[in-house]
Amino acid sequence: MNKFLCLLLFLGLSACGDAVLAQRGFGGGFRGGSGGGARERIAPEDLKFEMGVAGIPDLSTFAKLSYKGTDVGRDPYLENLQYVKFLIENPETDEAALYFMNTGNYRAHPPYMGMVGMNSRGAIRGAISFQPRMKDAAGGAGLYVFDFQPNDAFSFETIKYVRDTLVKGAPFLKGQLAYHPLRGGMARYEADKAKYEASDVAVHLDADLYEKIGFLPLNGGESFGRLRVMGNETRSSPRDIVICKTLPNQMPRVAGVISAERQTPLSHVNLRCVQDRVPNAFVANAMDQGAISSLVGKLVRYSVSSDGYSLREATKEEVDDHFSNSRPSEPLVPSRDLSVNEIKPLQEIRFENGGSFGAKASNLATMHTFGFPAGMIPEGYGVPFAFYDEFMKQNGFYAKVDAMLSNPEFQQDREVQQSMLKELRGQMKQGTMSQAMLDSLKKIQESFSPGTAIRCRSSTNNEDLAGFSGAGLYDSFTHNPDEGHLAKSIKQVYASLWNFRAFEERDFYRVDHKMTAMGVLLHPNYKNERANGVVVTDDVLYESQGNYYINTQVGEDLVTNPDAESSPEEILLGWWKEDGHQVVRRSTDAAENETLLGDKHLADLRDRLAKIHGKFRKLYGEGEDDQFAMEVEFKITKDGKLVIKQARPWVFAN
Repeated sequence: MNKFLCLLLFLGLSACGDAVLAQRGFGGGFRGGSGGGARERIAPEDLKFEMGVAGIPDLSTFAKLSYKGTDVGRDPYLENLQYVKFLIENPETDEAALYFMNTGNYRAHPPYMGMVGMNSRGAIRGAISFQPRMKDAAGGAGLYVFDFQPNDAFSFETIKYVRDTLVKGAPFLKGQLAYHPLRGGMARYEADKAKYEASDVAVHLDADLYEKIGFLPLNGGESFGRLRVMGNETRSSPRDIVICKTLPNQMPRVAGVISAERQTPLSHVNLRCVQDRVPNAFVANAMDQGAISSLVGKLVRYSVSSDGYSLREATKEEVDDHFSNSRPSEPLVPSRDLSVNEIKPLQEIRFENGGSFGAKASNLATMHTFGFPAGMIPEGYGVPFAFYDEFMKQNGFYAKVDAMLSNPEFQQDREVQQSMLKELRGQMKQGTMSQAMLDSLKKIQESFSPGTAIRCRSSTNNEDLAGFSGAGLYDSFTHNPDEGHLAKSIKQVYASLWNFRAFEERDFYRVDHKMTAMGVLLHPNYKNERANGVVVTDDVLYESQGNYYINTQVGEDLVTNPDAESSPEEILLGWWKEDGHQVVRRSTDAAENETLLGDKHLADLRDRLAKIHGKFRKLYGEGEDDQFAMEVEFKITKDGKLVIKQARPWVFAN
């Protein structure tokens, strides 16, 4: 079970449960009871390392003494957290002795106390665990917390004594260690709260789990490249690991991302990180971390996992080998079916027609068969790939693409690539269409109610696929009633197939550019919506079990392309009604103590998401035990109605 959910579910359970676990290495069958001195006392400084130590000089030693896994006995919230248990004999006296247990070998206090001959009366039993996502006292990433027995209630003075004793025994904890009051200690903590606030004793509460986050692994992995700080004028390259204060809405391909402001995992930038298998993490006050700032401008190895991030200097050979091994060895040819040569209503497009209309259009069309209330899935049309192919042939654009791709300067210079691609896009926007195509588009345009703005959305054969989302690569446009023929906006969508970011992404994966094709999804544009959001039918950020992960933002501030200073509402919605929901973070644009999604919207979403997940799982041929989730985009209209506008497979990082 995920460590954060466990903390919430088992509030008050201790890291120091008294379950007698099987011991490894020493005295596996010892019956020491409560440690009443059945054996001769072993002083902490006389312990063999296999048993424990009197002091921990550094992180490396802490790691060697720690345990991390699922064998945690009565301490379920410690599952997969790194922790070391400790004992203080005769606390607050001149005879006090501090023991750090080798927790990899011994995970229960009572038998250990008996083994070392300790008198249990008055001994303090506790554990130090590492919380990689929490902020430390300096606002950086990673916090160590200590706690005791679930019913222990110590005074502020005793807590400060324990904190100081632990820091003296493990100096690396200075400024990084906080007290974690459990069930029995909360009342005493509240009574002494003023003392804590006036002191340097940091406190970690279970309520801080989502609020005081200093590290979030948006996408795990390992990469190599040059570490650079991104500014407004800085251009990144595929070999850059970039540090951003806030994420831009769009970003060319990069080797890794570190952001100093909290991200949403559903932004287009992170979806591309997932797709490209490059590490991405939020690290609070990133540039104030010496491990980061000291490496700016250098070649580095960067890795992200649920336990934290690491950076070290790397060699050019390591970087070159990494990128050589990252690209596919053979060209990739996307599938495109040009046999369908007419625009079709969504009700006539099926899931298997993705090869003719693109997955975005075919998936939206498929949801019309799920029995949802009228209006929940937009009505509209799909323009097939055959239209794009005819447009390219009629204007000689395939020949222009051939000449561009074979140009030596284009092949070697990113500036030239950007310039020539921009020129091609300009020509495509001015291209001509056959009369048959113009007539077909005009007929569709006239089928919408008078005065309707038509949303023209990209739907290619290399996006929204299982294993490759293509999020944010292509552009969509709204055709307003005063813009004349619909062909104008269709050509803009076609031209976006040749965006530099899309070209660079295809080029890295050796995708055959000429075999890519653009379909267009048409439906009425929504204006003045109350909110927009994205849901994944699994908790892909905090990794809790049995929850949908929801991001929602006010109005037209898109979750996928948020404003720099905005943050979305985060909600964990239980799969089942009785599980309810939890507000993890409120939107910066919401009224105080209010949420953007009401109970009715959450209930509607829960019902629809279950069907979307189940039906698409079968359509994509995934079994019940396979890792699978759908990413769903939705809107709350100005009338307060739920509209589902997109569904595609979530690309998992593995």
